[in-house]
Amino acid sequence: MKCICVECKNEVDLSDYTHIKEGQIIECNTCGITLCVLATNDGVVDVEVADEGK
Repeated sequence: MKCICVECKNEVDLSDYTHIKEGQIIECNTCGITLCVLATNDGVVDVEVADEGK
């Protein structure tokens, strides 16, 4: 699966997350922002900012 951070535009490392589902909270390993999963489509994870990070 692939996820791009909406804040820093870098790819998020999803290796710590085994089963990504809608509503799940993940963190961008580059900028530290908290992201909420909106949907997964064809191996792409759509996210929005849930909370400002580091």
